[in-house]
Amino acid sequence: MKRKFFGAIFCLLLAALSGCAFVNVPLVQKPSPLEEQVLEGDGTKKILLLEINGTISEQEKSGGLIGKPAPSMVSYIRESLLKAEQDKNLAAIILRINSPGGTITASDIIHHDLTEFKKRKKVPVIACIMSVGASGAYYIASAADEIIAHPTAITGSIGVILVKFNVEGLMAKIGVAEQTIKSGDKKDIMSIFRKATPEEVRLGQEIIDQFYGRFLDVIMARPGNALTRDGLRQLADGRIYTADQALQAKLIDKIRYLDEAIKDLRGKVGEEDARVVTYYRSDNFKGSIYSGAAEKDGLVELLGGSMGAVSGGGYMYLWSP
Repeated sequence: MKRKFFGAIFCLLLAALSGCAFVNVPLVQKPSPLEEQVLEGDGTKKILLLEINGTISEQEKSGGLIGKPAPSMVSYIRESLLKAEQDKNLAAIILRINSPGGTITASDIIHHDLTEFKKRKKVPVIACIMSVGASGAYYIASAADEIIAHPTAITGSIGVILVKFNVEGLMAKIGVAEQTIKSGDKKDIMSIFRKATPEEVRLGQEIIDQFYGRFLDVIMARPGNALTRDGLRQLADGRIYTADQALQAKLIDKIRYLDEAIKDLRGKVGEEDARVVTYYRSDNFKGSIYSGAAEKDGLVELLGGSMGAVSGGGYMYLWSP
């Protein structure tokens, strides 16, 4: 990569110095199409392993000056499902989840795409929570036919959060003042430059309550749901649960390791050596079902991705300790 980069720079300098015609050398390459990789097995039927890893967002990730831009998680999941739908040998999907949640819109889109995919393809979809599957990640998992979790997993955090910074005091200390000209008194609602008024807090709470109700609706519609709405509401106060607690509360269906879940799926699809496959891009090769399974640093993820939404008054399905 470095050699290609410096080669491109050299060509540009040479053209400029020699007075030659402009040479268009793209420094940032577009993401390559998804390719299939077999992780385990050599049977005919396929079990697709899809990742919900890190903060869930509809925002694309920049590759910087010379790196490749990465499609958003929403884009990756949709692209993967469209590819899987065309595969006649696809027998099941397992979602490998390791995420604290993310934006409301991204979580909802992925849940919707999974639900619609199941209607069209009619193959089992299993969600496996490994380390963390909280808030928006649990929202997504609710689209699966079954939710399982590793014994050491954390889940729950059902609810909505709106975080707003107030830098008014800091700006006053350094002698900086903000002035906003607006068409209405609520045009700058949730501005970081002043304290929210009681009415603005009330309006924000009304929106949160609507999104919270939608979260409950999604869980109540979960395949195999055994909770009443009142029972769910008692559980959905934002707290997190261990796998044992979640099983007892009927938020998950089983406690299993990923390899055990795959074994169960192979039995369900009727082929003991069904292939476990994943989709990857040429610069992101993986060697096993656990490759890249570690959760990304939550603070780094937020600062680099969703923090703009959080600090700017974004509504989130997010566990943010």
